[in-house]
Amino acid sequence: MAENYIVSARKYRPQTFDTVVGQQHITTTLKNAIRHQQLAHAYLFCGPRGVGKTTCARILARTINCENPTPDMEACGECNTCLSFKNNTSFNVFELDAASNNSVDDIRNLIDQVRFAPQQGKYKIYIIDEVHMLSAAAFNAFLKTLEEPPPYAIFILATTEKHKILPTILSRCQIFDFKRITTNDIVDHLQSIASKEHLNAEEAGLHVIAQKSEGCMRDALSMLDRISSFTNGVLSYAATMEHLNLLDADYYFRLTDHMLAQDVAGTLLLLDQVLEKGFEGDVIIGGLAEHLRNLLLCKDQRMAKLLDVPNDHKPIYFEKANQTPPAFILSALNVINEAELGYKNATNKRLHIELCLIRLCYVLHATQNSDAVKKNSSNVVPPPAPMPQAQIPQTQTPQPPARPVMQEPVMNQQPAPQQTSVTPANGQNLQEPGAQYHRAAAPPPPQPVPQSFGPQNMMPSSKATTTSSNANEGAGRRIRKNLLENIDASLSNAGADTTTAETKELTLEWATELYNQYKQKAREESKSVLFAQLSMMQLEVHPPEEVRIIAPSEITEMYALDQRNDLIEYYRAHTGIRVRVTTEIREDVTIVHEQKAILSKPEIYEAMVRKNPNLGKLKDALNLQIEY
Repeated sequence: MAENYIVSARKYRPQTFDTVVGQQHITTTLKNAIRHQQLAHAYLFCGPRGVGKTTCARILARTINCENPTPDMEACGECNTCLSFKNNTSFNVFELDAASNNSVDDIRNLIDQVRFAPQQGKYKIYIIDEVHMLSAAAFNAFLKTLEEPPPYAIFILATTEKHKILPTILSRCQIFDFKRITTNDIVDHLQSIASKEHLNAEEAGLHVIAQKSEGCMRDALSMLDRISSFTNGVLSYAATMEHLNLLDADYYFRLTDHMLAQDVAGTLLLLDQVLEKGFEGDVIIGGLAEHLRNLLLCKDQRMAKLLDVPNDHKPIYFEKANQTPPAFILSALNVINEAELGYKNATNKRLHIELCLIRLCYVLHATQNSDAVKKNSSNVVPPPAPMPQAQIPQTQTPQPPARPVMQEPVMNQQPAPQQTSVTPANGQNLQEPGAQYHRAAAPPPPQPVPQSFGPQNMMPSSKATTTSSNANEGAGRRIRKNLLENIDASLSNAGADTTTAETKELTLEWATELYNQYKQKAREESKSVLFAQLSMMQLEVHPPEEVRIIAPSEITEMYALDQRNDLIEYYRAHTGIRVRVTTEIREDVTIVHEQKAILSKPEIYEAMVRKNPNLGKLKDALNLQIEY
């Protein structure tokens, strides 16, 4: 009948220490204390909700007053004390809810009751639940009695917020910290209850309930009751996911497959299906991050024990983990982490999720390109040593070549004409008369130097070289550590394949003019620090679409990275070219800023008159007096 129905959290509440789930470290200690007659006068049970704090307090109160305890220190359940406790008629156990009885008067009434000895049994037990809700005055009023109670009085305090209790109270209690119940323990307990209630429950469905409860047995039992009523006693995995409004793992497997195939259309269509089911974007991102974490754990058998999924799903995870590169998983987790941080502040949250998934579709391509570049840079063959000049006497010491200096950028610079070197054919000294000469082969022309630009009065770098001996080595250093830049490059390449590119050429002059405009815009918006940092940077153009910002320090590069996306949009808006902006640190770049003289107010007026003489004539005609 409906009036006799009792929820599972109350019906199957543990009555002995052995039936408490997941708190063996506490129940064993309490039983040993009872066995050796080492009971403390005050206990503090603290821990998360629904893990058995009040239950253990009641079992302790029942056991220490039992007239015929078992050899295992459990209550017999048959004596008068046990029966009175079971029927809630015991005068030796008092329960106080500190949330509603938190004043000094309530504590004073409790202290008055402590003075009377028990009429039956050995101890009077006072269980104070949610003790952190007591006021500071009530705590102070309770201190003396808690420190030196009568020998027959035992206080058991329970709380979920231990940090809110006064240190003076903590020092007078034996503290027991309850832990969250593990998923496996909750599943085993739910299976035993399902068999008693004649429920047809799948292990995968019970595992989902245990995960959703987050270690709280009371929440797990409440969900079990709801789902059994919803499904008429058949707890399948699909019905459990539907009732708890959770996203099936199959969606995440399909999303991962689309990302590995770089199928943007399939990914966005699957996202639309999920959103139509009523799921929020942050739930999708969080679930995808958890899914990728599980795939990463399956890469190593030693970490498989950390995989918290139903046993039926573990073979699928191991199979998919073998098909997913570790570099893709780690890079995708970084992208998802940034998306989670920016989701709360995003105005168009759906667009924010879509952009995240589009980036994830190109993560595999970006990681493959990065690995290929690193492999090529590590396999670069060192350039051959320069051939010695023919028949030069051994007594002569060759002079080291002069260090090349980066010159100011010159537009349409023509390569220098090739020159031939003259060496003696028979090893004679060049200054000896009658020496015979022959023309040696001319060295190859130097490689063209990339066009570079810096602010006015910028000193040329003394360390920057463009010789062929370090060109390949420099290419390896220019590999960007930031993976998002590679993803953006992949997006640009993919867009170039499907759209018609405009036939425009990015030149240094054009890029410099737009950079100065962007820098001036920052100055007009009173961003003086940003303007100063931008002024310390050089600019290089690497056709057809790369603009490289050269920063003299890491701090300056941080400003460049912060403005990178804005600069990309600024260049694309004014040129129509899919520009890529990269950064590089060259610590040898030095800047010399022009020092402008500070003029006084009279000097400012004189400068204005020199620039416009009519201003002085107007002042004299109107007989004006200027106040400085």
